[in-house]
Amino acid sequence: MAIVTHSSVIFCVMICLIGIVSASNVIPSATTLVSSLIPTPNYSELSSTFYGTRCPRALYIIRREIIAAVSRDRRLGASLLRLHFHDCFVQGCDASVLLKDTPTFQGEQNARPNANSLRGFEFIDSLKAKIEAVCPNVVSCADILAVAARDSVATLGGPIWGVRLGRRDSTTANFNAANSDLPSPFLNLSGLIAAFKKKGFSADEMVALSGAHTIGKAKCAVFKNRIYNESNINPYYRRSLQNTCPRNGGDNNLANLDSTTPAFFDSAYYRNLLFKRGLLHSDQELYNGGSTDYKVLAYARNPYLFRFDFAKAMIKMGNLSPLTGNQGQIRKYCSRVN
Repeated sequence: MAIVTHSSVIFCVMICLIGIVSASNVIPSATTLVSSLIPTPNYSELSSTFYGTRCPRALYIIRREIIAAVSRDRRLGASLLRLHFHDCFVQGCDASVLLKDTPTFQGEQNARPNANSLRGFEFIDSLKAKIEAVCPNVVSCADILAVAARDSVATLGGPIWGVRLGRRDSTTANFNAANSDLPSPFLNLSGLIAAFKKKGFSADEMVALSGAHTIGKAKCAVFKNRIYNESNINPYYRRSLQNTCPRNGGDNNLANLDSTTPAFFDSAYYRNLLFKRGLLHSDQELYNGGSTDYKVLAYARNPYLFRFDFAKAMIKMGNLSPLTGNQGQIRKYCSRVN
């Protein structure tokens, strides 16, 4: 079967430039070479060196804390990547997802896709406090989320990419948009394509970003219908999941999104889909006789293509509607406005 990919010569170059970062490696301190290969939108007030003179230790502090925390709890890396995604897909990358509800303010944390699901808020608060102690009122929560997502992926063995900085934090949140704009795990392929298209992503980019499910866990409540009522699922995989998730009860029990190598950021997620081992309905929809089958096959056969495309899509996602200049604020505490 032919592999849909670029030439091997191109990928020899890509391997050298993107690099394979294992969990035991130290993440390179400089903004990485991926960004020099991938065209990035020209946001005049975002820059890879934004904190070079304003807070030169900021990126080091984030990297140090991520390596230590994710080494202790590898699931935290997936949670921080998801926080960044759930932030950017609702009114842009502005840290609105971090704002907690108050008697006079409704945030996004209790929207259906987020409630009792998102994790890592306390870690971000702790990280922000460490940076504030060194550089008060300089580094935004939105930038912390973007860098933490990148460094989490790298610590778990995934690719690294350049993060443009200078985002500011919102003073608003959008509960309704969190309910409507975040893709549901129950969507069919057409719904997934439409949800990502709304944010400016192609179907191919949607497949690449879905590879984030190579790490992390999901609650039984979001895949129980799949393992009891759907047919396009490996029977042995189905039975193993039914042991974790009984038909009645157990909705908060957890299963790995990637049943093969759940602690490492790799392309096993796509290989699982080839054998009908997608945990979520939306996962298996990527390889179910539809228009994205070829891309899943390409990533399953060529992990370097996935790494490159994932990094490229993450750069694009991190630049969704940032607040810059005089917009927004630099929050002292990420969970509330100043």
